[in-house]
Amino acid sequence: MLSRIPSLAMWRPLKLPGWMLASSIISIGGLLNGYDTGSIGAVTTMPQFQLTIGTPTPAMRGFIVSFLMLMGAVPAFFAGQLADRYGHLAVVMVGSTIFTLGAILQGAASALPMLLVGRALAGLGEGLWLSNVSVYITEIAPASRRGMLVSIPQFMAALGICAGYFTCYGSIKIDASISWRLPFIVMAVTGIVLAVSCLYLPPSPRWLFVNGRREDAMRSLDRLNIARMEVERDMSKLTARSEPKLSSWQAIRLIFQPKYRLRTTLGLFVLGMVQLSGIDGVLYYAPILFAQAGLASGTASFLASGVSAILMLAVSVPAFIFADRWGRRSSIITGGIGLSGCMFIIGSLYATNSVHAHYGSGRWFVILLIFVFALTYCATWGIVGKIYASEIQPVQTRAAANSVAQGLNFFTNWLVAFATPIFLARSSFGAYFLFGGLSLFTLIVLALFMPETRGRGLEDIQDGFRRPSVNPARLGRRMLDGARFRGKTSSANTEPEILMSGGVSPTDAGSSHTITAPQRVATNRI
Repeated sequence: MLSRIPSLAMWRPLKLPGWMLASSIISIGGLLNGYDTGSIGAVTTMPQFQLTIGTPTPAMRGFIVSFLMLMGAVPAFFAGQLADRYGHLAVVMVGSTIFTLGAILQGAASALPMLLVGRALAGLGEGLWLSNVSVYITEIAPASRRGMLVSIPQFMAALGICAGYFTCYGSIKIDASISWRLPFIVMAVTGIVLAVSCLYLPPSPRWLFVNGRREDAMRSLDRLNIARMEVERDMSKLTARSEPKLSSWQAIRLIFQPKYRLRTTLGLFVLGMVQLSGIDGVLYYAPILFAQAGLASGTASFLASGVSAILMLAVSVPAFIFADRWGRRSSIITGGIGLSGCMFIIGSLYATNSVHAHYGSGRWFVILLIFVFALTYCATWGIVGKIYASEIQPVQTRAAANSVAQGLNFFTNWLVAFATPIFLARSSFGAYFLFGGLSLFTLIVLALFMPETRGRGLEDIQDGFRRPSVNPARLGRRMLDGARFRGKTSSANTEPEILMSGGVSPTDAGSSHTITAPQRVATNRI
């Protein structure tokens, strides 16, 4: 069957490496996620939408916007187990198809119930694909390029947010219902593109090999443009799955066993708490935030939102390019300082009544800080969160743990999107202090418990977590010391690492053997 699927060569006019092209195409999922984020909040404020659906209260606006995330949390918990059984691409294709049906219903809605049904279907579809996009890229990425490749969906999300804002900025001037239906039409078309693309992408070679399909795995490696000679020894470190596949609940129980508990908890905390920084409140309700600060007209607040989206996209470019040069810990710490600082200052300005709609510098300072907050998130937490949650898991639990973490991410996303308009209606400063406090708490916890993983092969990361000590500072130093050791002993090896970078270690395969330093040098490409 795989031999009949058209080769990626027909998709590659610029002769990009197969792993780069596959990562870029699957990241259309990130584009869809960002486009919905950038458009739905603005859509609910459009006059034509309110003529058709009705004028929502702050609580109802929050529910409409956040309902997609609430529904996405349910399948996200089990998407990894489905991927283990049927493959990442099959789950992404099904999810994007369901999302497309939801987008069509939203665009055709004539009343609130139909719109909500469409939001529910879109959420179910997004919950299926979002975590699997990151896991798929993690499993096909060379270790030296993993940070950059796994950050492509976040970059595409920033592009989608920008496109969503400007679609609404242009369509709000149309005196017809197409003004608010157009964003859903765009999402439906893009969802079809993502679903069809999954038919042409090579499956994860790791997934194929672990499921006993070695020849298919080697063909997939060829389509990803990785020489077979380079990966033969890496393949030998993976163990084909001989035991029965775990059920969804068994897989979830597995990730909380003592052997994996620390990594699971860390991944859950990272993906859950980065959303509680308040970023989705800023992204979904940027027009409302700018109007509250003094940009009263709809076009002015939409334009300010579009400008912020352009800046976010611009800052995402260097963050994407240098994702493998900036440390994960340094990004988390500097980002946390910036995010919490922005929120506390904005809250203080509103609490001291320093922001006035028609005069004074306070409103411009608030607008500037909203820009700084969004840019800081895109350059730091938005990039690092999903990379880190994916790479700290071993192959046995990566899909399941990332699915549970993505489910929590959806849920916290829903909390922020639902609560923000209610907070803003009742207090001009309460939401800012809340999100600032949560960002500061996240910064402190991760600074204490987050080991550095930049530039580490997936197996080397697992080796660090398997050691007896759980002191995060020592663990981080141990990983960095190992990276320096390997850098000195294998400096001749400057080619990108092999994609099979998270193989089962001898320990995980049931051996009590501990990898020695020289052996770890040999597995630097894993």
